[in-house]
Amino acid sequence: MAVYTEVSDEELDAFAAGYDIGEVISYKGVAEGVENSNYMLRTSGGDGIYFLTLYEKRVSPADLPFFLGLMEFLAGRGISCPLPVHARDGAALRMLAGRPAAIVTFLDGVSVRRPRLQHCAGLGAGLAHLHLAGVNFPMQRPNALSVKQWRPLFLRSAAGADTIAAGLAGELDAELQELENHWPQSLPTGIIHADAFPDNVFFLHDRLSGFIDFYFACNDTLAYDIAICLNAWCFEPDGAFNVTKARGMLAAYQTVRPLTAAEMSALPLLARGSALRFLLTRLHDWLFPIEGALVKPKDPLEYLHKLRFHRDITGPGAYGIDT
Repeated sequence: MAVYTEVSDEELDAFAAGYDIGEVISYKGVAEGVENSNYMLRTSGGDGIYFLTLYEKRVSPADLPFFLGLMEFLAGRGISCPLPVHARDGAALRMLAGRPAAIVTFLDGVSVRRPRLQHCAGLGAGLAHLHLAGVNFPMQRPNALSVKQWRPLFLRSAAGADTIAAGLAGELDAELQELENHWPQSLPTGIIHADAFPDNVFFLHDRLSGFIDFYFACNDTLAYDIAICLNAWCFEPDGAFNVTKARGMLAAYQTVRPLTAAEMSALPLLARGSALRFLLTRLHDWLFPIEGALVKPKDPLEYLHKLRFHRDITGPGAYGIDT
């Protein structure tokens, strides 16, 4: 369960009293998410159900106005996502149990554990709408986990990498050199979600109902966001890549925002980079688990398999698109 910071009844009641949401009737920790402490609140007023997040040490407090402001901005432009609830003093961000904390509205829907073609297509179109809606968002946040940050992250885990898989450190070092030397620099950029995994995308009756968890959102290459989704949505549990799902996702994306020829050509490299990024963060968390966390670290080798797949393909046709 993703609860790192316990909150007492008294602390929560005092915190909620600053909002026009009524009294807290019940609350429970939420299992999804690995970065922050999350609680579902039931209250006697307002919408009745809310989501409370306490931001832990891996989230910079300086970034929180960006995340909360982005959700409000996107919602104002038709993107379905949670809305920050402002306290009576107007603040959307306050302190609880020694942590920055925010209450957001509850988003109806469920995450899908085994995405089907219609889910991948719904995600593709929704992601394109999100990219277009983010145009002109006035705040900027560089991607703190882009290519320039991968080597420092690798170096923190390099000594233990070969305990996960023989020769892993050398393979990752070589991959880093390749990506550092050839990472695309001139593709279209804008606001990206950067973490649109299935548990952060909700559906109702197989139709997209919205996006949650914007705490990796940033300014970066738009096609890199697509590459993240290819990795997160288009591999089957046995490790096989499902080109039908990828084709559906990309076709639906392009009905809203057509990709440039340069973006399509760069997809294999961007997908390699995406796989490496999640492999490195998983490797770090596997080797250095957070003390007291009730979250089981995810297997980094899942993303080693994905990295090798993308490294071995010759062009974007492997994702079901024609250039």
